[in-house]
Amino acid sequence: MKVWIKYLIGVALGVLAAFILPTENAAFANAVAFLTELFIRVGRYVVVPLLFTSAIVAVNKLRSSKILLKTTGITLLIIVASTLILTLVGLASILIVKLPRIPITVDIATETFSLDVKGLILSLFPYSGFEALREGSFLLVCLVFAFIIGWESASEEIAFKPVFALSDSLSNLFYNIANFFTEIMAIFGIAIVCYWTMDFRKVIEPGIYTPMIIMFIVDFVIVAGIIYPVILHFVCHDPHPYKVLYASIAPLILSFFSGDSNLVIPLVNRHLRDSLGIRRRCRGYTYPMFSIFARGGSALVTSISFILIWRSYSSLSMPVSDILWIFGLSFGLSFLLGGIPSGGAFVLLTILCSKYARGFETSFLLLKPASMIICSFAALFDTLTAMVGNYIVAVKTKNIEHHSITHFI
Repeated sequence: MKVWIKYLIGVALGVLAAFILPTENAAFANAVAFLTELFIRVGRYVVVPLLFTSAIVAVNKLRSSKILLKTTGITLLIIVASTLILTLVGLASILIVKLPRIPITVDIATETFSLDVKGLILSLFPYSGFEALREGSFLLVCLVFAFIIGWESASEEIAFKPVFALSDSLSNLFYNIANFFTEIMAIFGIAIVCYWTMDFRKVIEPGIYTPMIIMFIVDFVIVAGIIYPVILHFVCHDPHPYKVLYASIAPLILSFFSGDSNLVIPLVNRHLRDSLGIRRRCRGYTYPMFSIFARGGSALVTSISFILIWRSYSSLSMPVSDILWIFGLSFGLSFLLGGIPSGGAFVLLTILCSKYARGFETSFLLLKPASMIICSFAALFDTLTAMVGNYIVAVKTKNIEHHSITHFI
């Protein structure tokens, strides 16, 4: 059975459970919330070991074949370009279509968020390199350590051959373990989807946020069905660009209902290899970079959310200078969300509201009930971007063995 079918069955069972089980019961709701958190932790259990060992092998191979700089350059270019495209799509959609206002509620003091840029930079180099393996959220810390080892192990291939051999074996071991985890996540996903559906029902029933959700769906259809396939067709000269979307079905399902960019890494890694045929020397290095920095989905949903909030408070037209400010801040700050694998989009929205000031400091509370849905769509866009971006990098660096769609897992 195809992996995506297993995940679809899990989604169907999770949605069904949310309708037939006593979700109004507080004890049951707490139990589902506990199971969701537990299963997400199980899913992320092998992420750091897999990323660390695979990145060592990938950097070693890329440096040995003298395409490390080219691969890095293409990856960074795609990350910036995709974030720019998604931010523009979000702004264009909300500026063209005027969504109904959200009723103003009394603002209640709540916790605000901020991005500690200095702290993020300092965290890249802990007092001991081995502490990098303890960080399970900000994966760049682990990636930097792996990059250093991979780079140096390629400088003296004979002397450091045992290092490469050990990393290679561990990478294969953790890949096999990760495959097992991706299989059981189709079952664990029942609880995750049930919890998500319980929250979604509360959000959708009043109808206040329905137009916003519809806009997110339409934007995703435009990006996934038109923009990205056109880019793949012209950049990669691929006559079948939709195969990347087909290979992304299971990762998109998991990322949407979990809203966690780190949880989906093992599943994406499996599909990049077994479906799209991308070699480890490419995906082991490029996918973590996409997962950490390519957060254009957060920029897209944040742009839409902030302007919706602004229009709910004011009937005036938004000045062009403010639109440019929203674009610049959403675009720029999205690259700093790597340390927030879950909920980054809503954190970005709170930052925009606090920076805008003018009485908007707590205006994000209008969308707080829908924060899980907002973050789900952000993760959806980001996962698709990572899949498409990795495919483009692999094609351009010739690190791919094309598979027939019939052989996709």
